[in-house]
Amino acid sequence: MSAEYGAKNITVLKDLQAVQRRPAMYIGDTAFRGFHHILQEVLDNSIDEALAGFCKNISVTIHKDNSVTVTDDGRGIPTDIHPDEKKSALELVMTVLHAGGKFDKSIYKISGGLHGVGVSVTNALSKFLDAKVYREGKIFHQRFERGKKVCEVEIIGETDKTGTEITFLPDNEIFSVSEFDYDYIKKRLRELAYLNAGLKIFLEDERTEVKEEFKFDGGLKEFVKDLNKGKNILSEPIYINKENKLSVEIALQYNDSYNTKLYSFVNNINTVEGGTHEEGFRTALTRVINEYNKKNNISDTKLTGDDVKEGLTCVISVKVPEPQFEGQTKTKLGNSNVKGLVSSIVYENLNNYFEETPSIAKLICNKIINAAKAREAARKARDLARRKTSLESCSLPGKLADCSEKDPSKCELFIVEGDSAGGTAKQARNREIQAILPLWGKMLNVEKSRADKVLKSEKLHPIITVIGAGIADEFNADKTRYHKIIIMADADVDGAHINCLLLTFFYRYMRELIDKGYLYIAQPPLYKIKVGKKEVYIYTDEELKLIREENENLEVQRFKGLGEMNSSQLWETTMNPSNRILKKITVDDAILADEMFSILMGEEVEPRREFIIKHAKEANLDI
Repeated sequence: MSAEYGAKNITVLKDLQAVQRRPAMYIGDTAFRGFHHILQEVLDNSIDEALAGFCKNISVTIHKDNSVTVTDDGRGIPTDIHPDEKKSALELVMTVLHAGGKFDKSIYKISGGLHGVGVSVTNALSKFLDAKVYREGKIFHQRFERGKKVCEVEIIGETDKTGTEITFLPDNEIFSVSEFDYDYIKKRLRELAYLNAGLKIFLEDERTEVKEEFKFDGGLKEFVKDLNKGKNILSEPIYINKENKLSVEIALQYNDSYNTKLYSFVNNINTVEGGTHEEGFRTALTRVINEYNKKNNISDTKLTGDDVKEGLTCVISVKVPEPQFEGQTKTKLGNSNVKGLVSSIVYENLNNYFEETPSIAKLICNKIINAAKAREAARKARDLARRKTSLESCSLPGKLADCSEKDPSKCELFIVEGDSAGGTAKQARNREIQAILPLWGKMLNVEKSRADKVLKSEKLHPIITVIGAGIADEFNADKTRYHKIIIMADADVDGAHINCLLLTFFYRYMRELIDKGYLYIAQPPLYKIKVGKKEVYIYTDEELKLIREENENLEVQRFKGLGEMNSSQLWETTMNPSNRILKKITVDDAILADEMFSILMGEEVEPRREFIIKHAKEANLDI
């Protein structure tokens, strides 16, 4: 290695080379998330035109080659020559990071695009990008390949419309995925249609010939109603829409469940980590309900923020001229002045609503008072659990076989359904790093239960105690005793049901485990096949079908349950870190996850029936 180090060793990345060399720095990753993020950057420009009041229609078309076209009827990207850069504004927008009109408040008072890095990143990470601009009676065109222009801006026709049309194909040399996910895109477009009442968004997938249209004149009120589908609601949505140095739009509705759905947006960006706008809302909501409760002598119980959010479904959308984002994913609003402004608007409007509709106000208050009583019962249950300081003093229905390693990052906890499988897993495990917690008895559906009942559950209480990090708002992932928590159930319908019940519990009460990537589902084999003297384990029906096509003389053994395997088989197929298959549980979209848990695990039968009918063909049934 040469010790010489001088100016010639300094690499200067020009134009969009930095994006192409280190794409994850700009779009998060080069897998699913980043692949879809470059579409979002194009969409941001169209949505910003809608926010500015110039765009009424947006269309997104996924072509058969997985290129995408986004078209809007806004003003169209400027094409004239920039006075300083001496290049077309269209070329600058497509080839220079952070170039655009979003920084000029006379052009865009509100912008979501400031949150990202611009359409130039899409250009840099696309095999090709074609831009057409309709403005000034002409159709302008420019093409780029892997971020570099292949022609100057040219006029290719005349038109009487305005807008921008961008077609791009993600670069297969950069991304590890190659196909756009229709459902993911559909969900985001539907969300944008809710947030921008009256905006019409078309989606077409030429691969499957599916076409859909989204337009919600009711905006957030319709959003909340759809989120509460399948729930018993206490009233129609309460709607707040006011401007006071910023635009505040809120729709909230209570249902009789025990969960909270609170989603917030800033300039159409989903602020998944919350921020000052959420803080302002929660402060005002708690204050209004406590004051109404006291004033009307409903109860002398002092209600907390945790009480007032039980059964609440709420969408908060604020438009902020200069948003300041913070947090790990840059999706937490930090503007300090927003809290007070949102709080005052919510307090005034909610107070008026309660005074004008006393019957609904009392219904909500009584619901929350019951929540407070349950909170107190849950607190006592938690205190009781804390007093049992050591695991040995806890009477665990399924005795924990702990591992000897004390470093959580090296430890694994297998949550195993049933006595037989639990016993086999204890024999099979690596005692140094693998702990086994067998479970039995009826599994509680936490979607239909309050926290106090969860804490008393003979099946869930051992899990809470063994993980050792608390639950719900008191959960602290830093105290987790194992950084791999693996659900291990039979590979049949009953096992799938157990998985679903446990996933609901972890999502509702230990969500941070999922966010940190600590939760997994084991994948035991479905079959053991014998070809001559050779034995092979098969994990999918598709794999078995392929092998059957190649071999006529097969001995096939179907594993109905984990207990059918001996300890060496269970270790070899399901527990050995060197060759096992684990599914990591992730939540890319909290809104979609909430909806799925409500449909699959909630009280209402009809939404579940509709879901099953729609997805029946995708199911693998063990008959």
